[in-house]
Amino acid sequence: MQDFLLGHEAAVRLAVFGGMFGLLAAWEAVAPWRIPRHSRLRRWWANLALSATSTLLVRLTLAGAAMTTAAWSQTRGIGLFNEIALPLAFSVPLSLLALDLLIYAQHMVFHRVPLFWRLHRVHHADQELDVTTAVRFHPVEIFVSMLVKMAAVTALGAPIVAVLLFEIVLNAMAMFNHTNVSLPAGTERLLRRAVVTPGMHRVHHSIRRDEHDMNFGFNLSIWDRLFGTYLGAPREGIGSLQIGLDAYKGPEPMKLLWNLALPFQAGAARALGEKAR
Repeated sequence: MQDFLLGHEAAVRLAVFGGMFGLLAAWEAVAPWRIPRHSRLRRWWANLALSATSTLLVRLTLAGAAMTTAAWSQTRGIGLFNEIALPLAFSVPLSLLALDLLIYAQHMVFHRVPLFWRLHRVHHADQELDVTTAVRFHPVEIFVSMLVKMAAVTALGAPIVAVLLFEIVLNAMAMFNHTNVSLPAGTERLLRRAVVTPGMHRVHHSIRRDEHDMNFGFNLSIWDRLFGTYLGAPREGIGSLQIGLDAYKGPEPMKLLWNLALPFQAGAARALGEKAR
């Protein structure tokens, strides 16, 4: 089973990604929360090209990344769940919970530490929200995130199947909660008791700092409620919600090279100073 998962990890993840992407993109086209103001073709090109660049960087430099790390840890008996030999029925769900908490904490750090915000603001510079925003991250941020994830997988001794499940669920949920759709009010209230919904996460993409520094969860909504970072709705109402960053309102966020250069631009120091205040 271990060899099968390692050998087919990329194919399984790609298949799930493609299926979810197609379903959610179709849902957006039929029933959008908000009619897009910008060219879908231009935005999608920039967002998907960023994702492809990030994937290539990780594949070329980290050689299998989290899955290979889990196999390495398991072979050597390294990590909490390997040392205490928990059965999969316990180690898999506990690993999923621990990794989800890690992603929540990492997301908060990327907002609050100026050096990491320099990278993460590429994600927030998108002026619309849709399924492609879920994969719009600077390649260096993805690289750093993967290093953190590999360290956590090693410390936990997370089973290979848990790591694969987490990667699949994280990608699928990120696409879901960035989707440009509106759920019925009752469904939205019910779902967000357990998971992060599109309505909950779009508050996080508000142009207002006091709103985009809230709702850090990607999968489970419990972490935001537990640690006091939950915000149910924009203060000025969902109809007035502006997406993006106030400093980047022009066409630049739809350009691949501009996004790759954004963390290193000369104006970054000023933006970082404003963020730190």
